[in-house]
Parts: sequence; C-alpha cells; structure tokens
Amino acid sequence: MQAGGRPLRVAVWKAENPIVGEIQRPLLFFNGIGANIELMSPLAEWFPDRDIITFDMPGVGGSPDPKFPYRPWTMALRTARLLDMLGYAGKVDVMGVSWGGGMAQQFAFQHPGRVGKLVLAATAAGILMVPGDPKVLSKMANPRRYIDPDYMRENFQALYGESAGGAGHISRLQPPSRRGYAYQLAAMVGWTSAVFLPFIKAKTLVLMGEDDRIVPMINGKILAGLLPRARLEIVRGGHLFLVSRAGESAPLIEAFLAEDDEETPADRKAA
Repeated sequence: MQAGGRPLRVAVWKAENPIVGEIQRPLLFFNGIGANIELMSPLAEWFPDRDIITFDMPGVGGSPDPKFPYRPWTMALRTARLLDMLGYAGKVDVMGVSWGGGMAQQFAFQHPGRVGKLVLAATAAGILMVPGDPKVLSKMANPRRYIDPDYMRENFQALYGESAGGAGHISRLQPPSRRGYAYQLAAMVGWTSAVFLPFIKAKTLVLMGEDDRIVPMINGKILAGLLPRARLEIVRGGHLFLVSRAGESAPLIEAFLAEDDEETPADRKAA
C-alpha cells in the first residue's frame, strides 16, 4: 500500500473469534529493527478476538527500499494515514517491541486521540537509555545476524539470552536491505522520548525481560517512571521474551488490554 507517498508491505489479521456484543479495539504493532512481519505473526494466535495491523518498515521484509531517510515523527504520520486507508478511523491499542517501542511512543505522543492503550516491550527512551552488554551489542550490529543463519544460531543465546524458540525465530527471518537497516538505525539517532513521555495519557504496560542483554530492564523502570499511567512487569527471559516466553507474556498483555480505560487511583503516580 501507498502511505504518505511511501510503498509499504502491510499485514492485517482480522479477528477470528470476536466476542459477541463487544468490539475489541484493533492492535497496531511496531516491530523491532530489521524485523519482518513474519517474525511477530504469532500475535494473531495470541489475540484472535481483535484485528491486528502491522507493516514492514522501508527496506525490511517486503517493503521496498526507502529513497530518502526518515524520522520517527514522519513514520508516525504515515502510520496514521495507513490506518485511515485501512478504515480504522477510531482508536487502536498500540504495541511496540525494541526499536518498534520507540515508534509506539512517538505515535502515542503524536496522535493521542487515536490511541487506546499502549504496550511497550523490551524498549527504552532513545538516546537516554542505559546500554546493554557491549559484547552483545557488537554482535547485534553485525549484519550477519540477518544474512547468515549459522551465525544467528551460534550467537542466539548471546544476543537474546534465550535458546528456547530460537529455531522458529530464525526460520522466519528475512534479511533487510543494507539501506533499509541503515536508515532504521539513522532514524533514531538523537531521538529521545524522555521529553514527551510525561504528556502521554494512555494507560501503559511496560514489559521487560529480566535477562535482557540488549535493553536492560532498568530502562523499563525509567519508562514507567516517566509515563503518568504506566506499570512495569518483569518477565523471565531475554530480549525475545515475547516469542520465547509467549505463554507468560501474552496473558499479561491480554489481561491489560481487557482492563477499563478509565483512570483509577492505582494509575495515578505519587506526587
């Protein structure tokens, strides 16, 4: 589809088991850096009662290479236009993982009237984040992790702190183009959400892995401290806990999305 003049490969999973008499808000999902749609396709199985919308970033998966660099706010604008084109004019719940967590924060700030609840997983506040293990980050920066399956298998434990679920994750990988990956990295250069997080009023769930070597869980504490209506949940596992620990993380997300939107005393931060 064309969104704001940029062609994007889009996926929409329609609700298979909608709850009778209730309308479940669609879930807009932002993927991690270099990650194609297929990597998070299990979302459709986790939440069969709601529509799920996601897309490949330019130069990733099936989306053509970007002609020009982009920034989080320009991509958030294109995402809003994409929702309009797909017929989702009302509010959506928004979820982002890792790099996509930054996009989810940007979208929630830029389009507050379109966001119901917000789920941030294994992510941080941009340049103000507490960095992960330098040895792990150096392996992550190596493009071989996408291009060479053997390299990914050998380093999966070091990269993601998990061995369970690795084979399925690797089998769904499609390497991004060099330009696509470089532009994704460049998009977040100098970006931080810390200055606007206090203005995001959406009820927010922050999920972090206790053994995340890429985005340490202290970053989740920072996010939850800056967001007015956030709570933090720590789950077992590393950076890919959404995949490797789906049995634990999916019920937490499902229960959160089912909660009432209205502010309660428990939501309010202490003065």
